[in-house]
Amino acid sequence: MIVNERIRDYLHSLESDEGELCDRIAREARAQDIPIIKKETAALLKTLVAAKRPGAILEVGTAVGYSALLMAGVMPPSCKITTIEKYAPRIRAARENFREASMEERIVLLEGDAEEILPKLKGPYDFIFMDAAKGQYIHWLPVILGLMPEGGMLFSDNVLQDGSIVQSRYGVERRDRTIHSRMREYLYTLKHMEGLESAVIPIGDGAAVSVRTERKIG
Repeated sequence: MIVNERIRDYLHSLESDEGELCDRIAREARAQDIPIIKKETAALLKTLVAAKRPGAILEVGTAVGYSALLMAGVMPPSCKITTIEKYAPRIRAARENFREASMEERIVLLEGDAEEILPKLKGPYDFIFMDAAKGQYIHWLPVILGLMPEGGMLFSDNVLQDGSIVQSRYGVERRDRTIHSRMREYLYTLKHMEGLESAVIPIGDGAAVSVRTERKIG
């Protein structure tokens, strides 16, 4: 855990309900161990979307559609979300949740592997939410940046891996070492890339917020 439990619980106590549908989706997802964005991170995500007022949002990792619906609740009326998911059971659940929320026209779900889909997208996307395979963030980053205009914002979730990111390579389980090293590379790249301004925030499982400050990055 990154944040003291008492602080986390206090932050949770400040949050209002997300509405009957989103609250139900969250309860069911947690009961089934389906990964969804943590409450405190969700509050930050919604605040950034509300502040940015994007014209188009890209989400990499739909799961059951919870975070997409949270963003849809605060985005401008003209904004649309494109979201990517490859796991069939979650695709079915997400489509049903979008239908129940009457968001089928504003949320486009692309079925398949982000590795294949991302290079085919045209963009631009003013706001991009990365919440998929953590070991792939560093590989997807060049394509993601190519889809962002100057001033575009990238929100990357789960970047501190519940605090384990501070451990040395040999301080984590062998099976987690590849993801661990790739995430460290990803965070270093975000913080040192010219034309990108980034903050890494110890909230939830860690979030990184990056803004493209130049048209060309390199």
